[in-house]
Amino acid sequence: MTMMDKHTLAAGHTKHFGEEPTALFVAPGRVNLIGEHTDYAEGFVFPAAIDLETTVAISPRKDGRVVLYSQNFNVEASFDAAAVPPHGTGQWHDYPMGVHAVLSQMGIRVPAFSMTIAGNVPLGAGLSSSASIEVASALAMLHMAGKRLSGPEVARLSQRAENEYVGAPCGIMDQFVSACGAADHALLLDCRSLEYRLAPLPHDISLVIINSMVKHSHADGAYKVRRAEVAEGTAVLHNLRPEIHALRDASVHDLEKARPQMRDNVYRRCRHIITENSRTVAAAAALDAGNLKEMGRLMAEAHASYRDDFEASCPEADLLVKLAHEHADCIGSRLTGGGFGGCTVNLVPVHAAEAFAQRLKEGYLSATGIQADIYLCKAAAGARQV
Repeated sequence: MTMMDKHTLAAGHTKHFGEEPTALFVAPGRVNLIGEHTDYAEGFVFPAAIDLETTVAISPRKDGRVVLYSQNFNVEASFDAAAVPPHGTGQWHDYPMGVHAVLSQMGIRVPAFSMTIAGNVPLGAGLSSSASIEVASALAMLHMAGKRLSGPEVARLSQRAENEYVGAPCGIMDQFVSACGAADHALLLDCRSLEYRLAPLPHDISLVIINSMVKHSHADGAYKVRRAEVAEGTAVLHNLRPEIHALRDASVHDLEKARPQMRDNVYRRCRHIITENSRTVAAAAALDAGNLKEMGRLMAEAHASYRDDFEASCPEADLLVKLAHEHADCIGSRLTGGGFGGCTVNLVPVHAAEAFAQRLKEGYLSATGIQADIYLCKAAAGARQV
């Protein structure tokens, strides 16, 4: 964030609460480069933190209250610090209050405070605005409590806040990369062990994120169906080879042996996840080797698998990927996120990113009549005090 942003937030906090903040913390949003629906199969994901972020300012209070102020919405919410509601109410403040509730369950008492929250992670674009709010809030509250936790511990408590308090069944990826990401790197996360490592993303590569602006109405229902299909396939594989507890444990060879006992759609869902898991590990190896061409090939393969085997793409996303591949400067492109709409992620040299974005915006508008939102991002550092 720029110094101006930091000073603006601090000044806004001082103006709103009549107290200067004692500390400021920032946590980024994220985009997943490759590895879709592998998380609940205990496999690998490969996200990068991006330079769209949530910043919070915090200061102590003497009246026993927790008071939150959203600069984006220009609204305030106030709670008795000793009697936080036991679960969320579907409001913006559920994310920080969920973190507060989990900390108290962990035996970490956070004294009364005022907090100002501001962010530029777009809401509803699948770039993890909620995780960035949780992680930034967690760092600020830990600071107030005089406690320190590791990045993975902050990620776990933030995920618990979203699962248990907000009531959203997200995996660990979003919070993990927000807490542990690094500038000019993507993060390969093992969703079973939570072991992770960083892989370099060249500084002169832009992450161009294009929001198709569509979210198909069947997305939530289809997601549940996909989860059920994956569970059905996993059960068939487990019967064949009892050491297969999740698709992470299965090979394509195992899947072919089990195919006669599977419905075709179940077979294809499993094939997507098993091959995607391999692609994700291979993508990290490609970046380690500086082989961007191979990274792009894996992204193209991942999109085709997502479209054909997992059937979680949509015409609008397929069009954006097709338009991207027609551009000479495109290194890689695919649909990212849960599917059935949302954003594509594109790797493009920085010098060509604006022209690439403009060309895709125009091509998409003329084909669909839809104005896409486009974000030119860099792989950014994880959560920190500023």
